[in-house]
Amino acid sequence: MDSNSPVSQITDDPFAAIRIPEFRNLMLGRFTFITALRMMSTLVAWWVYELTGDPFAIGLVGLSEVIPALSMALYAGHVIDKTEKKKMVLTGVSCYFTIAAILLFFSSSFISNNFSNHTITIGIYVVIFFTGIIRAFTGPVFSSLVAYTVPRQYLQNATTWTQGTWLSASVTGHATGGLLIWLLGISGTLIIVCSLLILAILLLTRIKRKYPDAATKEKKTWESMKEGLRFVFKTKEILAAFSLDMFAVFFGGAVAMVPVFAKDILKIGPQGFGWLNAAIDIGAILIIIILTIFPMKKAQGKKLMIAVAGFGICIILFALSGWFVLSFAALMVAGMLDGVSVVVRGTVMQLKTPDHMRGRVSSVGSMFINSSNELGQFESGVAAKLMGVIPSVIFGGSMTLIVVIISWFKAPTLRKFEY
Repeated sequence: MDSNSPVSQITDDPFAAIRIPEFRNLMLGRFTFITALRMMSTLVAWWVYELTGDPFAIGLVGLSEVIPALSMALYAGHVIDKTEKKKMVLTGVSCYFTIAAILLFFSSSFISNNFSNHTITIGIYVVIFFTGIIRAFTGPVFSSLVAYTVPRQYLQNATTWTQGTWLSASVTGHATGGLLIWLLGISGTLIIVCSLLILAILLLTRIKRKYPDAATKEKKTWESMKEGLRFVFKTKEILAAFSLDMFAVFFGGAVAMVPVFAKDILKIGPQGFGWLNAAIDIGAILIIIILTIFPMKKAQGKKLMIAVAGFGICIILFALSGWFVLSFAALMVAGMLDGVSVVVRGTVMQLKTPDHMRGRVSSVGSMFINSSNELGQFESGVAAKLMGVIPSVIFGGSMTLIVVIISWFKAPTLRKFEY
């Protein structure tokens, strides 16, 4: 049978990938790492809003990270494809530990007693700028490692497990981040973050070394970077999936205003903020579990578009709600719909990308999708300042719907896509 046929690429065993010890070690390390990062991002959003009282300041956190992440993305993909992967992922996690340690110092009584809130906020922005550089390398290298640890016929299953791991860690980090801020304060929470990053390093040392293809190592930097871009732009399914998510996430980034809703609109404090922040990821985990047991086997492209439209509707409902339970439910359903999008997009990328280009394609993907989170956060901050918080979130959800309608008619390749 042709190894590229859809039948040979899908397994009906929901635990196929996770039975492989090396893939399991990779997922454990990634779970711990993402939990720490989500705790840190939750903390930074809350911390900056407490220091400034300005929703726009939250948007600037996203801008501080996205500028270096976008600037370095193509070069990062080239470096990933020509570098031993285990060393790079351990280096990235170690750099994040250094960042968390610096933030811990910023939260000390020495800093608060000797510097103004404005100065501390500027310092946080500078530190977050460097996380953007680190993320440009670390995110894609995690993604590229998946295909090195499982057989091709397990890639859809491995992608589902990968997204489930990421989302589970995101929920854990968001929810416990808010709870720990309430119980331990900023400094205590950052100590937990540092400890988790050390544990992630120890877990990731258990994966094997992954050496690059010899031909890739010999390519010149600029030519290698252009090759990754050309591949994405000529592979219509990948390009359409990336583009749809980029615009949907950009305008759907209005959920970055959750700290404002938690503190000033719903008045639920840091513990409620943690759960509200985790609601999208909780919903995504639920759908990931369902898709792991019952994988989508037809009309995946059409389902992707319907899911993104539903996500926009849920964002509008969240904006209009003044009741915590309804707000939480709207975000949780939004997460379920976003989970469908994540699985389809991730599977398309894994199945369509050759091994020697995984780093570069993942990096281009990060430019389209991951960085649009931070750009969306900045857009939300600007929109909140111009329109007010609630109208800005309604605007974001409405624009997401418009993007889907345009894509439905302008991207028939994605609408008809199946794997």
